[in-house]
Amino acid sequence: MKKDFYLTRYALIIKRLENAPATYLQLEDYLLNSFEFQDAGIKSYSIRTLQRDIREISDLFNLSIHNKKKGDNRYYIESRPIMEVDEYNQKLLESFQVSNALNLHPDFSDFIFFETRKPTGVEHFYDLFFAIRNKRVVTFEHYNYKNKLMTSRKVHPLALKESKDRWYLIAIDTKDKMLKSFGLDRINYLDVLKNKFREKYNYNFREHFKNAFGVMNLTEQKPQRILIRCSRHQGEYIKSFPLHQSQQETKETPEYLFFQFFLHPTYDFMQEILSYGKEVTVLEPKCLVDDIRNHLLESLNGYSES
Repeated sequence: MKKDFYLTRYALIIKRLENAPATYLQLEDYLLNSFEFQDAGIKSYSIRTLQRDIREISDLFNLSIHNKKKGDNRYYIESRPIMEVDEYNQKLLESFQVSNALNLHPDFSDFIFFETRKPTGVEHFYDLFFAIRNKRVVTFEHYNYKNKLMTSRKVHPLALKESKDRWYLIAIDTKDKMLKSFGLDRINYLDVLKNKFREKYNYNFREHFKNAFGVMNLTEQKPQRILIRCSRHQGEYIKSFPLHQSQQETKETPEYLFFQFFLHPTYDFMQEILSYGKEVTVLEPKCLVDDIRNHLLESLNGYSES
């Protein structure tokens, strides 16, 4: 069994057992007939390897797989991790499946094409992750695109958040004790200090960002019900890949799909809606409708003939 193939096996086992319980022979048949095993030229999968894989899946993904026994020899997923860990595990598995496909086939560049626009600042990711876990004070220079100023910051790092292929540091700015977000792509001269901060912050960031779109400051706005109307064509895309976890389809006609959300009507969300042009229209709330109308009028004025 190829040593660099174990992550692919884990992903396939989980995928099969998420569908339905299976005996060892059913799992073996599923794995050996998968394209992944066929491409790797693997023609056997022993019960000992399965038992070892189950132990390692438990350690790596905190996902418990057991054999029913007592006349029923099917394996099944007994327990899953809590929701936020499960979301992380799913993303990790997806990454493993892609990376293993690339590792197994050095000619992948002829068939797989990545986005050429790459995010910057990810080189700071692990340093900040270390600082968060160990409550270490961090200093850096941060560039503000709006006022075009570079400022020195000293912060207590609390979390990292992804939004639209960018990563942000969520931290307490020691200057004014305010919770702020800092784009990793705009951080320079990062230094993780040896001294730790002793303050205890009780932020529940899963709740904090539950009704958020992006990483905008949420203290000034309350989440609201937002209703949008989409063209049938664009609505099918939004239906298959929701804009937000609160998305619900409320109505369907031959021409349109209607969705509602419960979130903060932030600038980030307005920009997302505007990116769809005439295919998506906000119906409620009035404040967001007015903001979008004003934004479109200002944009139109920019194209007026001189």
